[in-house]
Amino acid sequence: MIQQIRLIFLLSRPLFLLGGALVYALGVGIARYLGAPIDWGLYVLGQAYVTTMQLSAQYLNEYFDAPVDQDNPNRTPFTGGSGAVGAGKLSKETVMWAALTTLTILASLTVVLISVTSVSPLLITIVVLAFLGSFFYSASPIKLAHSGYGELTTSVLVANLVPIFAFVLQYGELHRLLVMSTFPLTTLHLAMMIVFEFPDYLNDLKYEKYTLLVRVGWERGMVLHNILILTTFLLLGLAATFGLPLAIVLPALIPLPLGLLQIWQMRRIAGGGKPNWTTMGFTAVVLFASVAYLLAFTFWTR
Repeated sequence: MIQQIRLIFLLSRPLFLLGGALVYALGVGIARYLGAPIDWGLYVLGQAYVTTMQLSAQYLNEYFDAPVDQDNPNRTPFTGGSGAVGAGKLSKETVMWAALTTLTILASLTVVLISVTSVSPLLITIVVLAFLGSFFYSASPIKLAHSGYGELTTSVLVANLVPIFAFVLQYGELHRLLVMSTFPLTTLHLAMMIVFEFPDYLNDLKYEKYTLLVRVGWERGMVLHNILILTTFLLLGLAATFGLPLAIVLPALIPLPLGLLQIWQMRRIAGGGKPNWTTMGFTAVVLFASVAYLLAFTFWTR
């Protein structure tokens, strides 16, 4: 029993769930910064909705990618699946039941959300786009993860739609601060996704899983990764010129040295250096989380 609980915990990828909670807090923080009173019951309900949708997407991904992940000799804590599915571990059937359970809970939460909020076309659009993006990331017939567009879809979902969803629940409409605060996170999240795909590159080629990295090739992928990180901090600078207060921008620039370190590491690998993808993945996670945290923290405390 304890072993089953541990495997389900691994299957749920709690680190990724914390990331969802962080960007959700950013959206609510922006609403608070603009003077909206925080409805804490709605905060908890919205966070439960986001977490349940994340779990559904992760379980479906584990189910559909099980053959590829089980044959991956280069799995890291961030890539190649959770490692919880396979012989002597959780069966694919168990994973599908977990996905169906979370999808059922998600449907129930949708009913509750409709009953306690003023449902607007904007909110419906956000929820529908988020669900379609998360469900069809792995599921047929679209399988975004195998198309080369899954990474961009996921980055937009996590870095844009989740904060926007949280913000709209509290504020009721959109605001330009959302764009200026979340677009830099989108490029940074996409750079992180590219890092995650390097250990899986050969395995994805073998199984004809056409991820973004497989589509562009590993050399172009390294260049794209570096450009995306630089673009992140450029967008933060541009946001300041378009009205995002310096008191919010400057703390978010603190992780810039870590971003430059990430670029240096990637350039070193491109030059023939031995890669440590676990370290690179950890650095990428810390970089994204630190920028998101500093933005959220500043909005909450201003």
